[in-house]
Amino acid sequence: MPEILLPIHTDRLVLRRFEGRDLDAFHAYHSLAETARFLPGPAKSYTKSMEYVGKYANFVYEKEGDWLSLAIEAKDEPGLLGEVVLKWLPGRGQAEIGWSTAPQARGKGYATEAAAAVLDLGFGDLGLRRIEARLDELNTASAALCQRLGMRLEARHVDKWFYKGQWATELVYAVLADEWSRESEPTPGP
Repeated sequence: MPEILLPIHTDRLVLRRFEGRDLDAFHAYHSLAETARFLPGPAKSYTKSMEYVGKYANFVYEKEGDWLSLAIEAKDEPGLLGEVVLKWLPGRGQAEIGWSTAPQARGKGYATEAAAAVLDLGFGDLGLRRIEARLDELNTASAALCQRLGMRLEARHVDKWFYKGQWATELVYAVLADEWSRESEPTPGP
């Protein structure tokens, strides 16, 4: 796997490794029920947030199962706005992308911009062939983000997960490297 050169700069953002200074901001939005709603597990305790920030700060992306976890920060105003992750899936050249943002960063297109940069990295430097996103059907904001990125809805798995006390229907969106090279500019919008 090629070396990942960080930070990654986009028009408005810097994507970088997590640092200890991100802990309080990370915990501030990951402790909220609205953030945890579509993530596995409950809202994070401060101890759990410490664990995640430590893991994200020290990620290694060398083999299947590894996670690339990048902090999202505005270029003109330092401070954690969220994270974007890329999990290397089993199989040749496949990964799963995900994102989470703080309430004050939602609806501004930051997650779309960060995800597009990670798709560029995945299909470019990392040489991936296919990147997917898996989400709860009720997570309409993430479904819209996938559509803005030009990802196609490939599957709808009815009542696939039982979490947070109810059955959830999973949507699988995906894009291939040759499609991304043709569609490399995401559709504008939050």
